[in-house]
Amino acid sequence: MCGGFTCTKNSLIGLNILYMVVAFLLIGVATYGKTSSIITSINVVGGIVACGVFLLFIAVMGIMGAMKHHQVLLFFYMMVLFLLFLVQFSVACACLAVNKEQQQALAAAGWQVSNNDTKTDAQNNFECCGFNVTSNANLTLNMLHPPCPKQCCAANDPSDQCCMGASCECQPCLAKVGDAINSGLRASGGVGLFFSFTEVIGFILAFRHRRQADPDRVQVLE
Repeated sequence: MCGGFTCTKNSLIGLNILYMVVAFLLIGVATYGKTSSIITSINVVGGIVACGVFLLFIAVMGIMGAMKHHQVLLFFYMMVLFLLFLVQFSVACACLAVNKEQQQALAAAGWQVSNNDTKTDAQNNFECCGFNVTSNANLTLNMLHPPCPKQCCAANDPSDQCCMGASCECQPCLAKVGDAINSGLRASGGVGLFFSFTEVIGFILAFRHRRQADPDRVQVLE
């Protein structure tokens, strides 16, 4: 029956296999982005890889605990899932609740703490120049931007002056990055909510499996 020992065990293993697939996707996407020069910031790549490795660790713990019916592993697996659910559910709700003004404030704060590699990624990917102005004149140090993409230069301007905003044809990055942040927050919030509920399912399955008796061991004892 589906509520029995074997079904609970197989369901828990299947859920953690899904977590492993997602973990490998995160690691693979970060690696591909780095090797193809889509992402040049080491901090961004490291963060994505760290999330993938942590999820992989949780999945391996869950699979080992389910296969061996190991009480200690299942207990720590439940605790990690519960804490992860609290954090992920809270962050997902916060992502969905952020308004436009808050998104612009987040974008400005992110620009201020970003290094030139990350700013260059943003300018190349969105074909924009600077955060809210294309020129570096009269800007504070943390709001300066690196040279803008060559496609921002006018066709009749052979010099490199446009790359610092003197005659740049591109728009500032705020509008384009703001749209990307809005869609990213909505997508992240939706995916976060979905996976937070899978963590609840994993917690329930682990709790149930931990309390069930292993039929093979019962037969041996008899």
